[in-house]
Amino acid sequence: MAYLKLYRDKLRHNYNYLDTLFKDNDIKWGITTKLLCGHEEYLKEVADLGIGEMLDSRISNLKKIKEIDPDTLTTYIKPPPKDIIDSVVKYADVSLNTELSTLHALSEEAQKQDKVHKVIIMIELGDLREGVIRENLIDFYEKVFKLSNIEVIGIGANLNCMHGVMPDEDKLIQLSLYKQIIELRFNKEIPLVSGGTTVTIPLLLRNQLPSGVNHFRVGEALFFGKNLFTDGTIEGMHNDVLELYSQVIEIAEKPKVPSGELGMNPQGEVMDIDEDDYGETSYRAILDIGYLDINPDHLINMDDNVKIADASSDMLILDVGDNKAGYEVGDFIRFRMKYMGALGIMNSDYIDKMVEE
Repeated sequence: MAYLKLYRDKLRHNYNYLDTLFKDNDIKWGITTKLLCGHEEYLKEVADLGIGEMLDSRISNLKKIKEIDPDTLTTYIKPPPKDIIDSVVKYADVSLNTELSTLHALSEEAQKQDKVHKVIIMIELGDLREGVIRENLIDFYEKVFKLSNIEVIGIGANLNCMHGVMPDEDKLIQLSLYKQIIELRFNKEIPLVSGGTTVTIPLLLRNQLPSGVNHFRVGEALFFGKNLFTDGTIEGMHNDVLELYSQVIEIAEKPKVPSGELGMNPQGEVMDIDEDDYGETSYRAILDIGYLDINPDHLINMDDNVKIADASSDMLILDVGDNKAGYEVGDFIRFRMKYMGALGIMNSDYIDKMVEE
């Protein structure tokens, strides 16, 4: 058995930290919930925090959010696929967009549903994920403003999500200036400059965030307290809102070096042998999770005496040295996780999810 635990009090603590930070700086923000993979109980925990906006990259998750709290502003946070345009208009109050043909389809569908669909136009600032090329921005906005059932509420950008390009003052000033240029060019008001994500929070804490940036989309900082500039934890936040517990199903003293001719393992790797390990033994604990659930590289030990040795599809092998902790079959060993590891766990039907104060 393995299970994931969400600590409600730590989640609330991190939320209050962020909410105070953003309110003190006159910044609107929403919680990005894609990590939760539509898990209803966890979505309810987030909704109960009192946040006014929840953002997700899966329309089925936004549908659940609307069922939980119809008044929550929902935002679809990637350019919408054309085959779900009707659902995007139905369940997402806002969507992030980069393609004119998609915006035409959104406008037509919004007209059918007797709605005005709100959009934030994303621009390319160097990380080379989604975004309109800056040289095309004026022409792009001119065409979007002509769409009858589309309301442009913002300009936005993503950084650090693809190639690791970090935000800085210059890039975010550019984003704010584009907003001003568009407003002057078309005599339109664009309320939001959505240039903030978890990676941008350290700039805000150091008073290096340009004043024009007034909207943040935050997930990783809420659940992990992550400072992506230092790869550490933001001071004053919890990094253990989520913890993974996995049960020991075997523990025995075994050689450190396998015996027999070594070939390629199921991960396509051939093991390198440390010659100093010949003749040495240690206690090896087998846990009931594996690559099917999480990449071991995304696990963070909570016990310094534990070392992840390897994994197969559904078993994780730990080297516990001389077993000073006295682990036995049936004991649970807990881990923190990196974001991508938690994402895999949340998407696994094999891992139970629970909430604890």
